[in-house]
Amino acid sequence: MGMSAGSTGGVKAEPNVTPMIDVMLVLLVIFMIVVPQINAGFKAVPPDGQNLKTHPEEEGDQVLGIDDQGRYYLNKRPVRNEDLEPLVKEIFGKERDDYIMYVKAHKDLQYVKVIDALDRLSKSGVRVAALITEQKPGTESLVESDRLKIGSN
Repeated sequence: MGMSAGSTGGVKAEPNVTPMIDVMLVLLVIFMIVVPQINAGFKAVPPDGQNLKTHPEEEGDQVLGIDDQGRYYLNKRPVRNEDLEPLVKEIFGKERDDYIMYVKAHKDLQYVKVIDALDRLSKSGVRVAALITEQKPGTESLVESDRLKIGSN
């Protein structure tokens, strides 16, 4: 912003760029802080499973197993991926008291494949899907009633 000494009394068409530079510097600082966080991504470590009670598989339980290659096993029998939904619809299409499907996936399986299986089960009529984990050695329930032995008060 300068003043001119002269008698040209006309209007100058010079933009005042100082506020624009201030805004650009603030945006530059914001992007310098935010962009590395975006590039780092969100890393989540899923919790380890600790069973509160043992749940042995019973005769009426419906279990979907998924191995480390993403292959399906319905009640321990191999199932082709395209046959999964019709077979589940056949099982859960009947009138049942419970609509629970237990899902047991290999620990090294990509989580997106487990989500895909849960989505396919939901579309096939499964109302509740329960994920099964292995009991960690040396763990026990923190709930007092789970630790009571049969026959003791």
